[in-house]
Amino acid sequence: MRGRLLVATPPLGDPTFDRTVVFVLEHTDSGAVGVVLNRADVAAADLADEFDLDDLNAWEHLLAPPATIFVGGPVGEDSLIALAEGSGHREEAWGAVTGTVGTVDLSIAPDEVADRLSRVRIFRGYAGWAPGQLEGELRLGAWMVFDAIDDDLFTDRPSELWRTVVRRQGGRLRWIADAPDDLSLN
Repeated sequence: MRGRLLVATPPLGDPTFDRTVVFVLEHTDSGAVGVVLNRADVAAADLADEFDLDDLNAWEHLLAPPATIFVGGPVGEDSLIALAEGSGHREEAWGAVTGTVGTVDLSIAPDEVADRLSRVRIFRGYAGWAPGQLEGELRLGAWMVFDAIDDDLFTDRPSELWRTVVRRQGGRLRWIADAPDDLSLN
């Protein structure tokens, strides 16, 4: 599941994850961790003091539009996770997720993380699953699993991402993208 998308099946019932797209950062026998890609939150500058990160402003010019912090999920809201796209990564500052995307340490200056960084997205908190929990949710049909493309992670239209990803699947599945938020209106 690592590096793939979990797309909430409508209606999920849990408002925390309704119509969300989660990028899976890690999935092992110990559980799973991901970040919600389509919930923009606040400007990066608003969090610099709260997280005591002097170098956060060094990352702002790399933030993919909209240049805001995203709500990564309901767990660990006192932590930040940053995804970056680039090349020439320094192993000690880069946690590879896919060939071109990894997590980065925001306390290190961008030029010390990689030779080239093209886009960054910062998440406050994350989505987490205990051992076997995600597998159970998948068996219940709560999530659809799709391949991710880098543009999903850094989209400039996060509010449209759920529909974009579902529509991209084609066939009958594409129809779900047009389902109303309130299925009783259908």
